[in-house]
Amino acid sequence: MTGPANERIEINVATAKPLSIYPWLTASLIPRPIAWVSTRSADGIDNLAPHSFTTVAGIDPPTLCFVSVGHKDTLANVRATGEFVLNIGTEALLHAMNDSATNFPAGTSEFDAAHLQREPSVTVGPPRVASAPIAFECRAAGEHEVGQCVMVFGEVLHIAAALDVLAADGMPAAGAVAPLARLGRAEWSTLGEIIALDRIRYDGWQRGQRSG
Repeated sequence: MTGPANERIEINVATAKPLSIYPWLTASLIPRPIAWVSTRSADGIDNLAPHSFTTVAGIDPPTLCFVSVGHKDTLANVRATGEFVLNIGTEALLHAMNDSATNFPAGTSEFDAAHLQREPSVTVGPPRVASAPIAFECRAAGEHEVGQCVMVFGEVLHIAAALDVLAADGMPAAGAVAPLARLGRAEWSTLGEIIALDRIRYDGWQRGQRSG
């Protein structure tokens, strides 16, 4: 599929099979942040799984969301308990994150399978990943279903952050956090180059201020 820049492949989604469109979505909307979600089942079993369809969903109240592609243990546990923790995975945790995505039999804790240490949460039952630099403790705040996918919303109740990933302004420093992201296929991504660029206000634009 190579050729001049103005040469394109055209895909009619209405006539395509959904499974043939899925890799187009995941290989094009990149990089995607990863919600490493820890939950606890009604039977007290701790579950941990990465979800790469995730983002900030609201500011007041602070709300995060992730998508369960299919009805998996994470979704079942959130529905049963109304709680979850969104952990931020890092380059150093790549293999553990990938291991936690294994389709283990029900009743298996990915914390144990991936040899990850638990850290007690402050406001919710599910534990945090002790080695994750940032964790958001959340209370379930609703769902939205799209076909076989379920978007889960969580109101942030508590934030825990390692001091060594914070910048002078007290906020997380991207380079210090070193988060992982998902691409298409079986590809993951590290942060790469960081570019700081202030937004131009309209009064500055009128004075001739431009980005480049």
